[in-house]
Amino acid sequence: MNKKIIALIREDKVPVDHRVPLTPDQAVRVREKFQADVVCQSSTLRCFPDQEYQQTGIPIVDSVQSADILMGVKEVPINNLIANKTYFFFSHTIKKQAYNRDLLRAILDKNIRLIDYERLTDQQNSRVVAFGRFAGIVGVYNGLYTFGKKFGLYDVRRAKDCFDLADLRTEYAKIKLPAIKIAITGTGRVAQGAAEVLDEIGIRRVATGDYLKQNYQTPVYTQLEVTQYNQRKDGKPFQKQEFYDNPEQFEPGFLPFAQQTDLLVAGAYWDSNSPVLFYREEMMKEGFKIKVIADITCDIEGSIPSTKQPSTIDDPIYDYNPWNDQVVEPYKDQDTVSVMAIDNLPSELPRDASRAFGEALLEQVLPNLLGDDQSGMIARATITENGKLTEPYRYLQDFVDGKE
Repeated sequence: MNKKIIALIREDKVPVDHRVPLTPDQAVRVREKFQADVVCQSSTLRCFPDQEYQQTGIPIVDSVQSADILMGVKEVPINNLIANKTYFFFSHTIKKQAYNRDLLRAILDKNIRLIDYERLTDQQNSRVVAFGRFAGIVGVYNGLYTFGKKFGLYDVRRAKDCFDLADLRTEYAKIKLPAIKIAITGTGRVAQGAAEVLDEIGIRRVATGDYLKQNYQTPVYTQLEVTQYNQRKDGKPFQKQEFYDNPEQFEPGFLPFAQQTDLLVAGAYWDSNSPVLFYREEMMKEGFKIKVIADITCDIEGSIPSTKQPSTIDDPIYDYNPWNDQVVEPYKDQDTVSVMAIDNLPSELPRDASRAFGEALLEQVLPNLLGDDQSGMIARATITENGKLTEPYRYLQDFVDGKE
């Protein structure tokens, strides 16, 4: 049996992403553990430069035409797709994202087997590879950076200007906040990463009930799960499984928190069938208190009305004026809401984020990909194969056909 050739492809999507699916050391371990060949496509943008791969014996190549499995991070530009290959990347298609409709069409036309990292799950349906923790770490740090800039409180380096997480942590001592309240939505990897930073800075965590009722002399934060900011339309008790099965029967319940929160860190997964977090009209009411939103989820026109567009690592903040529903220049008016909505946050700490991601890939995914996939992990994550959508993703057909 011929050895499989795995190629680490160059990230050509704009804006630039510096992450890699496997670090140089991890690429060597793949070669040794699975008897597979690993090559690395030449790139000047990668957080681990070509020389680091070369030093470990991983070949640097210009073309990946000879590879069987092509692994990247972000979406591959349509013109770069190679027919009849197996691709791994975050495709951002499973929510019928209109901006990637043509990408999905091209993948089908080119008979590509697409395996989406986001859909790699264990038998308990938990994701096995993700950048969520680092999205949370960088996202909340950027929110604190924004709060400091907006109110002239302190100056800290951007995460992107730090070499790694250890370097970023040296900035924490500079963050001196007044007695503000911070709310984190979600309980997954993103929210846990955000809470990790606040704990390390020394911001006290308080119970949700106390957060709503008490005043504090120091900054505090609370972490909200889905049961605490959604409610049934008919007033009946909240049942979590019912919410997941029939989200249309629920409505937003976040407003009491919006009236107590200065900095919102949005870290909860959101589905378009679920209630929004709050409405634009509520942002214009006198009691609405939020002045900075770190929207880590970055669902455009989604659960948060101020997330009108993504921001970028180079241009991270914009302000939102709810009275005219317009994006405006940041920091000019303290009555507008400052929004951080970068959609590739882990790329600000690419070395640490890549190392954690690659470890999970190496230990949990590749044994299934290069073995027998007895657990069905690879099958569950395969969106397209043999020029067609696979059974779990047939719901995308009308989207592909332009009927919706």
